[in-house]
Amino acid sequence: MQVNIGLIQQRCSSVKQDNIDKTILAIREAVNKGAQIICLQELFASLYFCNTEDHVNYALAEPIPGSTTEILKKVAAELGVVIIASLFEKRSQGIYHNTTAVIDADGSYLGKYRKSHIPDDPGFYEKFYFTPGDTGYMVFSTRFAKVGVLICWDQWYPEAARITALKGAEILFYPTAIGWEPDNTVDVKQEQYQAWQTIQRSHAIANGVHVVSVNRTGREADTDFWGGSFVSNPMGRLLYQASHEKEEIHVQSIELNDTEKYRQIWPFLRDRRIDNYADILKRFIDE
Repeated sequence: MQVNIGLIQQRCSSVKQDNIDKTILAIREAVNKGAQIICLQELFASLYFCNTEDHVNYALAEPIPGSTTEILKKVAAELGVVIIASLFEKRSQGIYHNTTAVIDADGSYLGKYRKSHIPDDPGFYEKFYFTPGDTGYMVFSTRFAKVGVLICWDQWYPEAARITALKGAEILFYPTAIGWEPDNTVDVKQEQYQAWQTIQRSHAIANGVHVVSVNRTGREADTDFWGGSFVSNPMGRLLYQASHEKEEIHVQSIELNDTEKYRQIWPFLRDRRIDNYADILKRFIDE
């Protein structure tokens, strides 16, 4: 069965409503191109505020479901499209999450996934803002496919991809905000981007599912978000890769039946030794 996946890679401004309005226009364009499931980039409604530790940025947070999800629910129902939307969630006073909401093609809110792995690096001070997610790894049954959602730093952890796939995800989506420092050399930029893409393509191979990664683009403060959004088939083959600098709205057709085909040929799930993986629950194995 074929499903058309929409990827929206864009620049953001400091005005939240402008970003939302711009994204809705992009959603409409993607639907006009045939999109059935659309994934937005990480924290699409604002600049990437985690480049500084500033309490004023907490004002960007909102409940989920809340005002932005209500807007997107109406758009989804009108257009008959599934929307995967990454937002800054205010759960309670002093508790905030990096969260993705999933809205079905009839406008119904299916639920949320809260980012599990929270980075803390220069320019990416996410531990200042986000409490680690407690939803567990989530799969959502949408009109067009069962989708698993992970977020940015989750990309580097094969355990997260594996568990989400074992729960029945037919496609793994990764809303993302990652970039280079302006003084990075060409070699460093290439090395970092290739590592980022390779680890995600390996999740596709190991689990026999399509992987869709949607990154933002443009310079914000001291970060050049590197774009490069892509779609991988279940054997790690690139079906699409965006440019690094341009805003792009792309629709990629994928074949869900490829999962059955590749899992028959490469039966990695069949041959897992679940009886001898207990050590994976340890922080480190001391000799």
